[in-house]
Amino acid sequence: MRLVMRLFLFLYLPAMLVGCGVQSGDKQSDEAEQVNDGAQEGETIESDSGLVGRLDISQRGSAMVDTPFKDPEGKTVSLSDFVGKPVLVNIWATWCAPCIVEMPMLDELAAREKGRMKVLVVSQDIQGAEKVDPFFAKADFNELEAYTDQENGLSFGFGSGLMPTTVLYDAQGKEVWRVIGAMDWDGARAAMLMEETLEESF
Repeated sequence: MRLVMRLFLFLYLPAMLVGCGVQSGDKQSDEAEQVNDGAQEGETIESDSGLVGRLDISQRGSAMVDTPFKDPEGKTVSLSDFVGKPVLVNIWATWCAPCIVEMPMLDELAAREKGRMKVLVVSQDIQGAEKVDPFFAKADFNELEAYTDQENGLSFGFGSGLMPTTVLYDAQGKEVWRVIGAMDWDGARAAMLMEETLEESF
C-alpha cells in the first residue's frame, strides 16, 4: 500500500495539490515568531517528496474544538475524550489526494508514538462510514482508526478551510500548533516539532 501511495505522489500529487487547496497563497509574517520548539509562524514546510504545508502557531494555547464526531463503532465522541496525553488530530477526506498520501505516514507515526500520543484521523466525507470503511478495509492500516465527521464540525471548528489540516494538542488539551496542508510525518521536521510536547507529557 505504501509503495502505491509513493507512486501516486510522484505521478499525480503536484497537479492535485492546488485542487485540494493545499497551496493557499497565504502571506507569511515578515517577522516570524520563534518559540521553544523551533516552530515559526507561517513557516512553509516542504518535503523532498513534494508535500507542502504551512505551520500555524497563532492559536497556541487555545482549547480543543468542542464538536461531536463518530468513533469507529458509531458512538459520539469529542476531542476532550482524549485529554490526558498529546493528541494529533488530522482532518481528511477520501477525495483529497494529499490527504491520502499522508495516511500511511500517519499510520507509522501512530505506531511509533503509541505510548506517548494518540493520532486521530477524522474523515470529513459527508457519506461517513459508508465511504470511509471501504477505504480503511483496503488500506489495512495497523494503528489508524476510522473516525468520521459527516457534519464537518472539526473542519469548521479549525477554521482553516483546507484539507488536510493537522492540529497537535498537548496533554492538557491546549493547541500547540497546526499544519495547514500536507506534511512528511516521517521526516525530521515533524519529529522536531512534536518532541518537546511529547517529552513534557512524561
